[in-house]
Amino acid sequence: MQKHFSYPLIVEDISSGEQHYHLTASPDNLQEIAEILQIPSAESFEADIYTKLNKKEHLLRVWGNLNATLRLQSVISLEYFSKTYSPDFEVVFDTKATFKSQKEEEVDFEEDLPDIIIDGKIDLAEIALEQLALVLEDYPRQEGEVFEWKSEFSPEDTEKENPFKILASLKK
Repeated sequence: MQKHFSYPLIVEDISSGEQHYHLTASPDNLQEIAEILQIPSAESFEADIYTKLNKKEHLLRVWGNLNATLRLQSVISLEYFSKTYSPDFEVVFDTKATFKSQKEEEVDFEEDLPDIIIDGKIDLAEIALEQLALVLEDYPRQEGEVFEWKSEFSPEDTEKENPFKILASLKK
């Protein structure tokens, strides 16, 4: 599937000064976002993203915030509801690292490793969508909804019909 909601940047073309990008999703983009996130629909999506390249340390810092309103379905009541997400984020890329070079290095798993740039490009829309996906709940529910489980069997019925209780009485 051809991605329509995309904002690719070639890393070599990024200046070392701070750059600002504003992304806004069109109605077609919102439909694509809903498909990617596997939700009923996306009502709005905007992101303000900043980049800064540190050529000496070979690091590209990408940070910003996004504002998205999504239409979700509650796993408890099955009703549809809207919820707004506004996470701040920061991602660091190593402009010289490759998957092979990271495998060869001794890795400290306590330390957060920079991401790898593939084919010399990053996609700001993809980064923003990934950050949104990270804050989505696995089991969405409306504010104040609580799951209450109630057994359809009474404890007396289960004791009466328990086959192990019958076996225990046969041993005596």
